[in-house]
This record gives sequence, C-alpha cells and structure tokens, in this order.
Amino acid sequence: MFILSLIQRSPGLAIAFAITAILAFAYHEFAHAFVADRLDDPTPRSFGRITLNPFVHLSALGILMLFLFGFGWATTPVNPNRLRGNPRTAMALVAIAGPLTNLFMALLYAVPIRLGVITLSPSTGILPTASQIVLMGIYINLVLFAFNLLPIPPLDGFTILLGLLPAEMAYQLGALRQYGPMLLLAILILPSLAGFSIFSIVIDPIMSLIVPVITGLDFGSFLFYLQL
Repeated sequence: MFILSLIQRSPGLAIAFAITAILAFAYHEFAHAFVADRLDDPTPRSFGRITLNPFVHLSALGILMLFLFGFGWATTPVNPNRLRGNPRTAMALVAIAGPLTNLFMALLYAVPIRLGVITLSPSTGILPTASQIVLMGIYINLVLFAFNLLPIPPLDGFTILLGLLPAEMAYQLGALRQYGPMLLLAILILPSLAGFSIFSIVIDPIMSLIVPVITGLDFGSFLFYLQL
C-alpha cells in the first residue's frame, strides 16, 4: 500500500503527501471548472464546482486509489457543446488550465526555498515539517503537470492535442477516447515489464529540468531532502 510505505519512511512525509496531493488534485479540477465557466458553460457551476473548497472537486474513489496505489484521479463536469467558440479549441483551453495550475502551484511552493526562509532537511518525525510540505507540494504538482500533458486519452494532453490538430485528423484521433482507460493502463504497466516506468521515461526527465529552475536545487538533492 502506497501510503503505508510513506508512513514507514516518515509519518510526517505521509501527512505532507496527503495534504499536498488533495490540494493539487482539487485545484487542478477547479481550474478546469473555472475556465469552462468563463467560456459560458453552466455545467461546472450547476454542480457547485466554482469554489475554492478543495473537497468539492475530489473523487472519493480516486483519492482512495491514490493513497492505496499512488495513482488517482478526479473529474470536472464540462459540456463541450455549451462552451463559447469552437468546441475543440475551447476544450483545449479548459484542458490546459489544469496542468498550468499545477505548475503555478509548484512555483508557489518553491518560493520559500528560493527565499531561504525554510531549512531543508530529511525528517522522520510524526508531524510534517515545512520542508516536507513545500518539497512534496512541488513534487506532486510537477508530477500532475507533466503526466497530464501526455497526449493520451483521457489525459488533458490528448484534449489539447485535438484542439491543435486539423479538424479531420482530430476527428479520427478522437475515436481513441473509447480506449482511453486501456491505453492509460498500458502506459503505466507495459513499460514496467521491460524494466522501465512512465516516471523514468517521461516524468523524471521533465522534473529534472524544472526543479533546478524553480528551487535552485539539483534534482538529486531535491529527492534526497524529500526522501523519495
């Protein structure tokens, strides 16, 4: 169980993960809802999603799976046909809002490190330290940023891709949505059979580029202080 493995390393780390993951998932979905609302789709507002209350945006099953297996989800109700303008372009704008919000949140978490107002140090304490919270906040948000930009259904990157492609090509690729869950499982499971993972292939390289820019730490030091 994923959360138990974190608890064994450090209870404080597990709590930091829970707090920052809930906020990262929630405000990713809030961004989708907010942009859809600004594009005149009444659906998110009718479901009460135009709120900063994080718990409104979460999927109970998705968060449970996150804690159990380290992979979770949340969704936002959006009706593409109610969006102002070209539906594909509008949906691409709604889609990209989520990952960009996670990137912005990672930048906010990095500010205390850049300002030198917190002491970075590994900890095995029961309660999370400021160091654990900001480092985990950066990590979780950058993972969501990078992962959701993969051009695979049902991830945001696929919707963004469809908004950029010519209409005919987008229509043909759109048929892949029905296979989205299977494709997602495939990219999560199949690389591991060859001794790789989506993290080692895609996520870690992206994070190793962004982390030094926003924190001033090399990626290895970042992971050392985070204890991952």
